[in-house]
Amino acid sequence: MDLEAKKKVLRSFTYGLYILTARDGEDYAAGTVNWVTQASFTPPLVALGVKRDSRLHELIQRTGRLALMTLAQDQKQIAQDFFKPTVREGSTLNGHPFEPSPTFGLPLLTELPYWLEAEVRHLYEGGDHSLVVAEVVEAGVHHEAKPLVMWDTGWFYGG
Repeated sequence: MDLEAKKKVLRSFTYGLYILTARDGEDYAAGTVNWVTQASFTPPLVALGVKRDSRLHELIQRTGRLALMTLAQDQKQIAQDFFKPTVREGSTLNGHPFEPSPTFGLPLLTELPYWLEAEVRHLYEGGDHSLVVAEVVEAGVHHEAKPLVMWDTGWFYGG
């Protein structure tokens, strides 16, 4: 395989940017992710890639629950703030305010426009990332905004 061509093709896929959170008691994890897609209307399923050696993966695997929030086009800095390990101080994660989600009490960043809560239905450990298929159980809108997409940041995570 032409490795440069493979990288260019995979980087040409359109990717949004999201913050993924999980919680088990007082143990919180959050991170920026971009391999996300809707996978079914009925039931409402999302599929996402989660790095296997991450704290997020550990908590999602343990609890079977996750929250996913869409970043707005002008929230690149927030995406960057979640490239590092999660630090909880009161009701903030990495310096950003959160509130508990209505169903599972997972952290929802209040600055981000769109959010959902989901329960894991399948977790496939196929490589350095697991494929997580989860059923959406609740969703909400804090405000309307155009989503942040990888292409607009100049970053690449793929290939």
